[in-house]
Amino acid sequence: MLAATPEDRSGGDDTNCSSKLTAGFKDSHLPGRDTGSEDNVTNYTGIEPCLSTKRDKGEKGERGPQGKHGKEGPIGIQGPMGLKGDRGQAGIPGDSYKQHYSAFSVGRKKGLHSSDYYQTLVFDTTFVNLHGHFNMFKGKFYCYIPGIYYFNLNIHTWNFKETYLHIMKNDQDMVICYAQPSDRSIMQSQSIMLELQENDEVWVRLYKRERENAVYSDDVDIYVTFNGYLIKPNLD
Repeated sequence: MLAATPEDRSGGDDTNCSSKLTAGFKDSHLPGRDTGSEDNVTNYTGIEPCLSTKRDKGEKGERGPQGKHGKEGPIGIQGPMGLKGDRGQAGIPGDSYKQHYSAFSVGRKKGLHSSDYYQTLVFDTTFVNLHGHFNMFKGKFYCYIPGIYYFNLNIHTWNFKETYLHIMKNDQDMVICYAQPSDRSIMQSQSIMLELQENDEVWVRLYKRERENAVYSDDVDIYVTFNGYLIKPNLD
């Protein structure tokens, strides 16, 4: 039998492979295909088939178009915490902040009858007088911190006498606290918010008309109070 050489197994020229295949079958008959004597089988020359011829690698083709985005996958597990970063730079210094307060609460133990057409209501008891902004001798609050203030006046009327007072800002009457003469004495109250500038004055004035004007109090209890405090300072 004709055996294939190593060149035949490793692949070579197509012509050599074809010629060796032809040589193997020359003057021979394939078994089972030809009729004749057993010599036909005996004279068969077997040839191992040639392996495929190895081709050279071609050039790389152009990149194809990008495909569509796929569906978004599930969120992954949170990773470990990173290292602590460096300390940042100090910021620009801000404006200094100063809190502003102003408040007072005063009372009067003695009753008062108006002896003149205009009379300032003065007080003899101090509950609160922050920074001394309320002048007890003059009965006036002096504004040292411009802003919005709240004021409240409480008085007790006198039987059969008229009660007629104003909360004043400088020389202007702002609100009235009034009660007609009656056989019953009652508590009256008035309040207001005012925007004040520095050196403004707030005080209580009694006003006398043809009838006697009075407020009631005694040495045991305090019936007359005047209060005020700063709500919002004007820092502009």
